[in-house]
Amino acid sequence: MQHATPLISTIVGGIVLAFILGAIANRFKLPPLIGYLCAGIAVGPHTPGYTADQALAPELAELGVILLMFGVGLHFSIKDLMAVKRIAIPGAIVQIGIATALGMLVAWGFDWSWGQGLVYGLALSVASTVVLLRALQERDLIESQQGRIAVGWLIVEDLAMVLALVLLPAMSGLIGGDGDAAGAAPATMDVLLEILVTLGKVAAFVAVMLVIGRRFIPWMLERIIWTGSRELFRLGVLATALGVAFGAYSLFGVSFALGAFFAGMVLAESEFSHRAAEESLPLRDAFAVLFFVSVGMLFDPMVLVNDPWGVLATLLIIVVGKSLAALAIVRVFGHDNRVGLTIAVSLAQIGEFSFILASLGVYLKVLPERGQALILAGALLSILLNPVLFHLLDRHTARQDAARKARPQLA
Repeated sequence: MQHATPLISTIVGGIVLAFILGAIANRFKLPPLIGYLCAGIAVGPHTPGYTADQALAPELAELGVILLMFGVGLHFSIKDLMAVKRIAIPGAIVQIGIATALGMLVAWGFDWSWGQGLVYGLALSVASTVVLLRALQERDLIESQQGRIAVGWLIVEDLAMVLALVLLPAMSGLIGGDGDAAGAAPATMDVLLEILVTLGKVAAFVAVMLVIGRRFIPWMLERIIWTGSRELFRLGVLATALGVAFGAYSLFGVSFALGAFFAGMVLAESEFSHRAAEESLPLRDAFAVLFFVSVGMLFDPMVLVNDPWGVLATLLIIVVGKSLAALAIVRVFGHDNRVGLTIAVSLAQIGEFSFILASLGVYLKVLPERGQALILAGALLSILLNPVLFHLLDRHTARQDAARKARPQLA
């Protein structure tokens, strides 16, 4: 029996190296996500030494996407969003629009098409859930005013990206995808019809989940809980995530990501949501690591040398453009600088959805491979810079607090 199979070696190599580099990153107060991406770079084809299987990595990444989106759905809270809807919904939409416009402007300078610029800009407009939540938790800001606004803002961004992932395949012909590559761009009416069909399938899937899934999934898990088997409950949660995702793709033609998101969202409304989140967390974390490793495998470090101006422009959009837009929006809505700066720094990075959207864009030929490389470079650098920005914000806040306490004494 052959033991050193490509599947085993890819999983073992990715997880072991991700653990080592993730622990090193954590030692230096950086998000472990940096270590996972660097592990992917190390086992990728662009660096010397061991190279993981290039065919298996995307399939493992797909499992990671399913479980990541299931986790996003599990933590989706309409109540939290409604509490800050007056600023989170318009704020996130306007900020996405500004970041996308800046991305399209830079893409125009690269001599890309407007469709390529659109996908590039959208990928730069959404922050990483993992990085943002960790930064807020470390500072005990989740329950603060700025924390609730940041989380609500992030929920709106995530929903916008879910919609983009659904519509992008249908719109790929219109914005310069496979149709252009084949030499025959589809008619606008054909594309609009395809979009309507896609939205119809999504609506049918949502209806099935709300009418049947909303009742069946909690009922099934309740019966499993009655058995007293923790192992079966954990398996039931995993079967729900994977089964709904695969069923959504097979029966309704919608993405695995959307199916997994709705599975988590339906489960989040049940009384078992917290236990489901706890039981599925280890497996979600493991496959999320493999997802980030597979993303790192796509990154060529030479882009930092060969395309420095492109990397700089991408980083400026993420760290400066998005942050200034968020700060201005928060101030327009009447909040003080402390809230505005916290939101601005929280959003000054990109992550999971950016990787997913970039990969889909390259697959559909609506984003050049250079665009994906720049997005990956921007993500790595912005995640590295984010703790530094939060440290500067903490020092600024401490100085303000000290000055405020000293004023009465001086008076």
